[in-house]
Amino acid sequence: MFGVDFSELMVILVVALIVIGPERLPKVARTLGHLWGRAQRYVYGVKADIAREMSMEEFHQLQQKMNQEVLRAEQAANQITQTLDQQVQQLNSAVAQPVSPATVQQAQSELPHEAQKKFPVD
Repeated sequence: MFGVDFSELMVILVVALIVIGPERLPKVARTLGHLWGRAQRYVYGVKADIAREMSMEEFHQLQQKMNQEVLRAEQAANQITQTLDQQVQQLNSAVAQPVSPATVQQAQSELPHEAQKKFPVD
């Protein structure tokens, strides 16, 4: 992690043994181990919090995109519904208009001669 070789570690242990003394060295080593463990847990906790926040941000962005797509789909469906309603109204108004005899004669004249024989108009 820090690039400490075995020989360097041995020098650090010998200096610690001389400075701290053999009576207090186990207690100091235990305390340093506990502090090191706490520091690692703290770092892992911070990393986990950061990862959680990043995933929540990605989730919110995905949710916004989905909401936009749903809104677009709703608008498209409303537009199609309006178009169909207009066409139905046009058909209803065309069907509701009375047919004049001139219109019937014009439609009959546009039919082929064989169809006029099969479907005579009185």
